[in-house]
Amino acid sequence: MIVTTAQGEVEGFERDGIWNFRGLPYAAPPVGERRFRAPQPPEPWAGVRDARHFGPVSWQNKGGLMAMLGDAELDMSEDCLVLNVQTPACDDARRPVMVWVHGGGFVTGSSAVPWYDGTHLATHGDVVVVSVNYRLGALGFLWLGALGEEFRSSGTNGILDQAAALAWVHDNVAAFGGDPDNVTVFGESAGAMSVSTLLALPAARGLVHKAIAQSGAAHNTFTTHVADEVTGTVLAELGATDLTAVLEATPQELVAVEAAVTRRVFRDPARLAGRSGIALAMPFQPVVDGQWLPTDPLTAIRQGAAADVALLAGTNLDEWNLFRVMSPGGIDHPKLLERLDRIAGNGHEFHDTYAASRPEATPDDLWSAVLTDAGFRVPTVRLLEAHHGAAAPGVAAYEYLFTWPTAAFGGVMGSCHALEIPFVFDNLHRGGAELFLGGSVGPELHTLAARMRDAWTAFAHTGVPAAEGLPAWPAFDPRRREVLRLDLQPEVLADPGRAELDRWADLL
Repeated sequence: MIVTTAQGEVEGFERDGIWNFRGLPYAAPPVGERRFRAPQPPEPWAGVRDARHFGPVSWQNKGGLMAMLGDAELDMSEDCLVLNVQTPACDDARRPVMVWVHGGGFVTGSSAVPWYDGTHLATHGDVVVVSVNYRLGALGFLWLGALGEEFRSSGTNGILDQAAALAWVHDNVAAFGGDPDNVTVFGESAGAMSVSTLLALPAARGLVHKAIAQSGAAHNTFTTHVADEVTGTVLAELGATDLTAVLEATPQELVAVEAAVTRRVFRDPARLAGRSGIALAMPFQPVVDGQWLPTDPLTAIRQGAAADVALLAGTNLDEWNLFRVMSPGGIDHPKLLERLDRIAGNGHEFHDTYAASRPEATPDDLWSAVLTDAGFRVPTVRLLEAHHGAAAPGVAAYEYLFTWPTAAFGGVMGSCHALEIPFVFDNLHRGGAELFLGGSVGPELHTLAARMRDAWTAFAHTGVPAAEGLPAWPAFDPRRREVLRLDLQPEVLADPGRAELDRWADLL
């Protein structure tokens, strides 16, 4: 099938009843003089563009998680600003559009991961699914504004890329059977952090009508002061003292520097931490520069930046267990208390609060629970609270807690980070998912996946997540903090983990 876009004609292919169009450019190649600058409009082409193959991804160091997600060898290039469209039909049906932003700590990731295939969302939910590549690491988030005003966007270019993709969707998705006035942006981990940042980004205003944040929220930005420290570390690793070396560095040199900088941060994550003294050791994050991103996303949302955007947000019960398995260590009780003291100055009280509901927990278990809350659950609740306080009449938010535990790796991961993704996309048999899910996948798991898939697409249609087999999902209210637990037996929970959440009241 050939479809006409604003830039030219594209030819896709049909598979399993869904039309696929891959590698469509949504912005001009960010190379040469465009490097480290805000994305520019896409360039037209003559003839029919072959849209049967995924386009290149941003330069990156491929990590263990990407391999676990079943990603193949990556075709990397600075010319990576492409997206993919999956649609039931290229007609005038004006279906809801779901735009997926991949995770990967802002330094890895790809829209071509098999888990992210939107076939089942499009088939069962009658939606158009778009997935996006964007600039990662130094190319997308290295703050150079202090070295040259013309590079003021550099610390936020990866998010501006996503906004450019949304602008492309607005201008073109009707040709693929989509409704440009009903766009849901959804993402996981750094993708969810991106979603939250887009809600505060002037360039994305009016392009997002609903938002889904999975295991990520609005806390993950840097001030220019912290970003300057990251930039200084990058310059030191390059052996440079000015902007020239960065502008002339090869992409291979930049990703090597990214790895070195990340190792430094892992040794001392508090250098990049906020009030809590906890950071996720992510040296490349969106930068609040005062112009492209005028204020931090949480403040902007409190002030009404997302007042007319319905929100669905949630976390997994044992988020940090994935990182614990990927970087096994071991702490004893005194070390745990020392770390908790650094966070809040009342380590024993923190310990006793978390241990009260986990009598058999080891120090490692308790530390993982603390990091799960600090890195994911508490920021998500703060996002929901901020949204609730500024939402327009009739615009609601909803919270979930995914609790199904995987038996993979001897069951030590529990309901860990990223585990919900194959359920959302209903891709339990795609790209190594069975390994992550702990073996054979039975009918109960397929039922859970179908419920989550249907709830996500229902939210894209109406702004209310609902599915057969799920109880009525109450809207988020900070006085009650009701949450829908997503598991084999779903249920509404009243303020789960209240004692732990309350411990963070003055910290996050």
